[in-house]
Amino acid sequence: MTTNSLVPDVSADDQAAIAAVPGRIVQAWAAHDADAFADVFTADGTMILPGQFQRGRDDIRDFMAKGFAGPYKGTQVTGQPFDIRILSTNVALLLTDGGVLGPGETEVPTERAIRASWLLVRTGDGWRLAAYQNSPRDAG
Repeated sequence: MTTNSLVPDVSADDQAAIAAVPGRIVQAWAAHDADAFADVFTADGTMILPGQFQRGRDDIRDFMAKGFAGPYKGTQVTGQPFDIRILSTNVALLLTDGGVLGPGETEVPTERAIRASWLLVRTGDGWRLAAYQNSPRDAG
């Protein structure tokens, strides 16, 4: 994983906290906990998935609760950071490879692999997602 910083002297603690955000999503998904999933976002955070746009924790929570009861039931998710760009003392961009794992899968099939961008902001409660977007990793 590469880390680039436009800010001198970014602490190792900040770098670790930024890199840990995808793990918070993975844990919330593993528990099928829509509240914990939405809590990773800022109050007005956005989530863009293919064919979906959700704004704010309530909409994200509702979308994920329906997903965990429906098409995401029994699934897990994975996302591994491959690039971190610290843009200011309070803003970072994180890029990940990952996707949704179906029951019994240990690797994301190529046709469901995604790349995602995570715009993180420092809040009084730590690093949170201000905007998340993913798209298919491979063309066509």
